[in-house]
Amino acid sequence: MNLIRIAPDKEKAKNILEMIGLIEERINTQYKIKFAPLIISDYYEIIKELITALLLIDGYKTLSHKDLITYLKLNYLVIDVHEIRLIDTLRIIRNRVTYEGFKIQTDYLEDNKLKYIQIIKKLKSLINKKLK
Repeated sequence: MNLIRIAPDKEKAKNILEMIGLIEERINTQYKIKFAPLIISDYYEIIKELITALLLIDGYKTLSHKDLITYLKLNYLVIDVHEIRLIDTLRIIRNRVTYEGFKIQTDYLEDNKLKYIQIIKKLKSLINKKLK
């Protein structure tokens, strides 16, 4: 894992939380069938940024999305193995959507949406506890 030690930065973490609010607002206003691939990408972006915020609070940063997920897996056991796999699968799908124009069916989004939201809630809870 390639982590860079930095001074803990709670302000950047707070800024990330604000930006996530905007992404969540965009998700809630998009037409689900037409924009399913973009919504999937947005869910990944939210989760990735929340993990980034945790790293910032803990005094680390990385350029690797895989390392973000590994850090989460090793340091935050409240996120279980199934959720880690789901995040990693989401990373792979997001890459395919972004770089290959992969089309996601609305059913996939609907089947996993609540799981993504649950992970997001857990990550936000962890961050908010650390920011207090």
